[in-house]
This record gives sequence, structure tokens and C-alpha cells, in this order.
Amino acid sequence: MTRPALPIFALGDPVPPATASDEMRLRLATRRSAPAQALTDPGPSKAEIEEILTLGARTPDHGKLFPWRFVVLGRQTRAALAEALTPLAAFQPQPDQARAVLGKLIAAPVTLMVVSAPVPSAKVPEWEQQMSAGAVCMNLEHAANALGYAASWITDWYSYDPQALDVLDVGGGERVAGFIHIGTLTEPPLERPRPDLADKVIWRT
Repeated sequence: MTRPALPIFALGDPVPPATASDEMRLRLATRRSAPAQALTDPGPSKAEIEEILTLGARTPDHGKLFPWRFVVLGRQTRAALAEALTPLAAFQPQPDQARAVLGKLIAAPVTLMVVSAPVPSAKVPEWEQQMSAGAVCMNLEHAANALGYAASWITDWYSYDPQALDVLDVGGGERVAGFIHIGTLTEPPLERPRPDLADKVIWRT
């Protein structure tokens, strides 16, 4: 399928304002994370991955610090990572479950690892930079959905274990914001509980 090229803006160019879009409203109303282990082929091509990353990088970023980085993980790399992480599962509180969730790491055709990499700044707190990394993860999911793929944003124990972070080549001061697994679902996911806005919203005039 041939899609129109993405617009390219030079620094300082005016960016068109947002316009009403029923298609976007429907997409947001039906947004649902996919079960990571259910993701199968086809997955995005290299060109589509580059587009997903380009769209994902257009995220709120106080100070224009770009405090995150991406690692594109193909199947061979993830299989090697899962093998290297398996011995570390024995040291988790629930070793059998820790080994089982490694299946999420290898199932999808493509995985994007988003690493929160805060930049020293007297103006922008580290917390805001970490939230920007989270916003990137959500943007990547939306971008994958816009290209017709399902996506799952997860972390799991290996995102926090110090030895696992060494295996993942996540440096000091960095954190794994998420693994965005991308592929195709053979069956639609089921709806999950959603919050009652009356319990979450306060209106103040």
C-alpha cells in the first residue's frame, strides 16, 4: 500500500494547526493495547519503522532536550537477549513467571526499546524529562496503529533489574521507559475496564 509522504518542515517553518478529525477521534476511542505474546507477522517494514520513530519523536519535550533514545530490536537480537536474561530470572521473586514473561520479548515481529536518558538541565526537572519519554512511548503506539499495526507497551522485570539493564546496554542514569512490541493480531483484543470519570475529574470554575 502506497501512503502519502510525511510533510517535512524546516526549523522555523509554520506548522499547520490541528483540524477536526473524526478518524482520529474514533482511533482514540478504540485504542487498545495488544497482548504482547499474541502479536504475529506481518510487522512493519524498515521504512515503516522509520516513520513510526519519526512520528513518535514529535512529542512534548520541555526545553527541547530530546531526553530519550530508541533501540530497534529485531528477532535475532531479542532471542539472544531472552537467552541472556533467562539465568537472571532465577533471582526474581517468582522465577517461573519471570521466565514466562520473556516470551513477550520474542513474540512480536519488531520491538522498539525506549530508553529514558535525562539530560542535565537547570531548567527542566528530571521528572519532566522522564514524562517526555513516556509520551514518546504513547506516540509510538499511536503511530503504529495509524499504519495498521497493533502494539503493546510493556516493561516487565528486566526493565528494572540492574544486571538485566547491563544486558540491555542501558547506561547509568538511564531507565527503560518501555518496550513497544509491534505486529498484527489475528483476533481483536477484548475491552478492559476504564475509569469512571466522575471518580477522576474535579471541575473548578
